[in-house]
Amino acid sequence: MDDPADSAKKTLLRKLNGQMLGKLLVIAVLMLGFGYGLVPVYKQICEITGVNFLTPKDSTVEAPTNSQVDKTRTITVEFDGNAHGPWRFRPMVSSMQVHPGEMAQVTYEVVNTQSRKMDAQAIPSYAPQQAAAFFKKVECFCFAQQTLGPNEAKQMPVVFYIDPALPKDVKLITLSYTFFEIAGQADKPV
Repeated sequence: MDDPADSAKKTLLRKLNGQMLGKLLVIAVLMLGFGYGLVPVYKQICEITGVNFLTPKDSTVEAPTNSQVDKTRTITVEFDGNAHGPWRFRPMVSSMQVHPGEMAQVTYEVVNTQSRKMDAQAIPSYAPQQAAAFFKKVECFCFAQQTLGPNEAKQMPVVFYIDPALPKDVKLITLSYTFFEIAGQADKPV
């Protein structure tokens, strides 16, 4: 036979367990609601403070500009290309004006005038020499070996910016590339 005391304990435990389960479910639902409720609050706080701005209110809002660009200074960058070998190598523009911190792009063209494939590489140099530390290339064909097929022409971009820490007395920088064949890498005529 069941002891009435044991039966009462079991009933009391079931009741207490049911109450605890109910409390835990309410807490879980409240936590879930609180988590979802924080998203619009977070967006509002970000919009008001301007920190980590997620979405513009209007699609006509202009993209933010780079605050690192020094619009008070203009640097003239001259481009030069030298070829050691049987090809033509030249920049598409001879110079451009840039503000320190502003991204810019120049394109160089190389034409292999041979009837064979050639492997080549470009090496940059800068004038004045002190400008080298402030001329930051983001993308450059000089980072990799170039393979040119017979009579092939390639246009190769250089994406760069001038570090705003460039000394104020430097107003002209020359970027020069020497393009040369890599010895022992070219295909031999058949």
